[in-house]
Amino acid sequence: MTTENNNVRDDSFSPAYRRFVLVMLTIVYAFNFIDRQILVILQEPIKADMGLSDAQLGLLSGFTFAVIYVTAGIPIAYLADRGNRRNIVATALTVWSAMTALSGLVQSYGQLLLARLGVGLGEAGGSPPAHSMISDYYPPEHRGTALSFYSSGIYVGILLGYAFGGFLADAFGWRAAFMVVGVPGILFAAVLALTVKEPPRGRWDAAGSNDHRPGIGETLRLLRARRSFWYVALGCALTSYVSYGNGNFLPSLLIRNHGMSVGDVGLVLSLVAGLSGAIGTFLGGYLGDRLAVGDRRWYVWVPILGGTLAFFPYFYVVLGNNTTAVLSVLALVSVVNSLYLGPSIAISHALVPPRMRALTSAVLFFVLNMIGLGLGPFLTGLASDLLAPVAGDQNLRWAMVITACVGLLALASFFLAARNLPADLARAGSPGSGGT
Repeated sequence: MTTENNNVRDDSFSPAYRRFVLVMLTIVYAFNFIDRQILVILQEPIKADMGLSDAQLGLLSGFTFAVIYVTAGIPIAYLADRGNRRNIVATALTVWSAMTALSGLVQSYGQLLLARLGVGLGEAGGSPPAHSMISDYYPPEHRGTALSFYSSGIYVGILLGYAFGGFLADAFGWRAAFMVVGVPGILFAAVLALTVKEPPRGRWDAAGSNDHRPGIGETLRLLRARRSFWYVALGCALTSYVSYGNGNFLPSLLIRNHGMSVGDVGLVLSLVAGLSGAIGTFLGGYLGDRLAVGDRRWYVWVPILGGTLAFFPYFYVVLGNNTTAVLSVLALVSVVNSLYLGPSIAISHALVPPRMRALTSAVLFFVLNMIGLGLGPFLTGLASDLLAPVAGDQNLRWAMVITACVGLLALASFFLAARNLPADLARAGSPGSGGT
């Protein structure tokens, strides 16, 4: 799985084939979030069936998953910087899809926790190798758009996970929903392995930049000297803290405080949050590529713009009582709040050599997922439980208000990244570093 014997040495991929590969990898990422998000739409029936608390739900969809996801992500990315990335992605897809299907067979909370650990282990091998492949299929001036198109798979997965999860849960129960969404991923992994080629590494970079194979320590030492990278990573983490912390409880909010059914919530959120998020994610990279031609700080300013536009309207999403108005505002918020990821990955790759890119993505996702996915849902759920005695059936709403305030810290982190970016790009020898 980790050899590069299947590398394609011919640089001349046609534009059509590059688009095909990008779509294939984006579908893989959609499977990633279908299998991750299916738990979110199913958590109310699971809670009723197993008698769980909100904190336990937060552990299932957040911290427990994130720990194995980020821990396994570093060594897998290390292998991806040396070996066949296509094979790693196909193997990872097989593992997380199989563990999703097995989630439908569990008989206790502990067993479900172990199954979700298996999903996290598989998903750890998905994005960092895919990011690295995309950076070798697309030149620097198009990477933001390509990586954002790939990242839109998050919201395609959310859309499908909400829609099919809610429908299947209403029609056949939550156990059947896990099994139905897990099996297709195993089949798609075989298609990916047969049709997608491993690109030559560093094909858009200076001659000789592809020769050295750095170790984990060397990559971490280089990243330690790139202060802007850590501010970008923290900005992504705090943004995702709000997205995961509140997004994972949006179905519960609509069911508890707006009187919607699981099936209705799945259908509505698939269209509102899923479609809007996909549009915003792609738009973020597109804007970054277009605006950053003369000044690469736009890769950070675009996330600042999106976070600023999303901040105050988000409080209405949480506190509003008119369901139609709440969902309309959520659609707009989902667009602008999703602008950050593609530009952040693109600028992170600009700070390092080609053979450090998978590991750089893994480190970025380590920070993002430990804080965002790991702490967001758990602390939001814990706050909901603690507020229940004083806030009654409004407890979840006020817990989500607290989580939404973290968005201000995300904006501050991206601002500090913009201040440090020109100097770090100069050290990396990257053009278009802009002024100070």
